[in-house]
Amino acid sequence: MVAMRVLFVCLGNICRSPTAEAVMRRLVRDAGLEDEIAIDSAGTSSWHIGKAPDARSTAAARARGIELAGAARQVTNADLEDFDLVIAMDRQNAAELLMLARGEARDKVWLLRQFDPEAVATGDLDVPDPYYGGDGGFEHVLDVVERACRGLLEHIEDLRRVRQ
Repeated sequence: MVAMRVLFVCLGNICRSPTAEAVMRRLVRDAGLEDEIAIDSAGTSSWHIGKAPDARSTAAARARGIELAGAARQVTNADLEDFDLVIAMDRQNAAELLMLARGEARDKVWLLRQFDPEAVATGDLDVPDPYYGGDGGFEHVLDVVERACRGLLEHIEDLRRVRQ
């Protein structure tokens, strides 16, 4: 039974959020928690609806044995109700989500890097958007996302222990 539903959100849902979704899927699979944690991604904009993840993101992830899949979609009000955690890649997207969210749904919105103690210590909580940069930006995003997703998985496991 799925105990936790996590949605990763960036602007277009073709670079950062599908990368986070794929990294988290692998971490969840490696932890044997696929039946307990559901993962998805979306974008705050409608720019890329229906498109596959960016080829540069896909190539960088594939080089690390991580498979990006799916098609871009725009986040909905229903997502904010249905998911337990809505994880924004940066402050701008978090602000967009908070404008959509009502009531308790606002408490579900987090920044991904809030789960990375190093990022918290430096105050650098945005996952940089690699879209307009070179290939090195996609590698950097993978590094940033992997660290934060490990922390997010620890947070989820802590929540599961408290609920049991």
